[in-house]
Amino acid sequence: MKILFAGLLLLSTACMAQETYPTIGTMEYTDSALTKLVSRDAKAEIIATGFRWSEGPLWVEKNGMLLFSDVPTNTVYKWTPAGGKEVYLKPSGYTGTAERGGEMGSNGLILDREGRLVLSQHGDRRMARMDAPLHQPQAKFVTLADKHGGKRISSPNDACYNSAGELFFTDPPYGLPGRGDNDPTKETTWNGVYKVKKNGDVVLLVDSLTRPNGIAFFPGEKRVLIANSDPQKPNWYVYDVQGDKLVNGKIFFSAAGAGRGMPGLPDGLKIDKRGNVYATGPGGVYFFNSEGKKLGMLKVPGPTSNVSLSADEKTMYITNSNQVLRFQMSK
Repeated sequence: MKILFAGLLLLSTACMAQETYPTIGTMEYTDSALTKLVSRDAKAEIIATGFRWSEGPLWVEKNGMLLFSDVPTNTVYKWTPAGGKEVYLKPSGYTGTAERGGEMGSNGLILDREGRLVLSQHGDRRMARMDAPLHQPQAKFVTLADKHGGKRISSPNDACYNSAGELFFTDPPYGLPGRGDNDPTKETTWNGVYKVKKNGDVVLLVDSLTRPNGIAFFPGEKRVLIANSDPQKPNWYVYDVQGDKLVNGKIFFSAAGAGRGMPGLPDGLKIDKRGNVYATGPGGVYFFNSEGKKLGMLKVPGPTSNVSLSADEKTMYITNSNQVLRFQMSK
């Protein structure tokens, strides 16, 4: 009986370890260089479902977990291979008690240099740091930025840090109750890209983008890439970094025309250590080299909102409308 029990336990453990998920999407290889990043047999798996609008995926290597926002439900979820999806933090983006419309929750999630969780909070209209350890999450927050020039920012969407520990973030109006520029609670006449200096000063870097969204630095931090999620200007823009200024802005790649009729817009993005870009846009996830040449794309049904890379940059996690995908790019 002991031998039989041990055998059954071993079989059960093996089945759990080999859990399979449904696959989705197709890869389109535009340039042969993409085969160095993505295997020909790579598949996207649906690892979690049941959300209203999944966003801001963040792979936390130290804890072996994926964190992501469900923006309309004001919740951050955790996913692990062993435990599946679990509520991690609620509320995540709106801590007030007054009823309000709009998408209230957190959006983009990142870690600061000390490994603390930083959230783009729509409802509270601020960039904030969770004042609790990652393994013991609590809805306690420290404000990092909520105003510029005495005016409240609208609804921070995505963010990144440079190596000096300065915080950069985008601020479109999607989280306002009216979700647009005509919302009466909007205090700025622009939709900005900002920098929070180490002394806490908030600097306006760009005020000309209509819907600034995903943001990331290229290696060396001399250039920054910003997505513009405007159906009239569905572009990714690249800027040179000069101190407290972003200059020489130009289109890195435009989805106008090529993305017409496909779900989604330029949204979240990540850049790997070699300068390759992984960007959500119309139809799925786009793969670019560092100069804006499209290498191919992962086409999936429904709009994609953001991506996160594993520490070894071989696995991508994708927030895809009401679900989350895992894409094992290479072995």
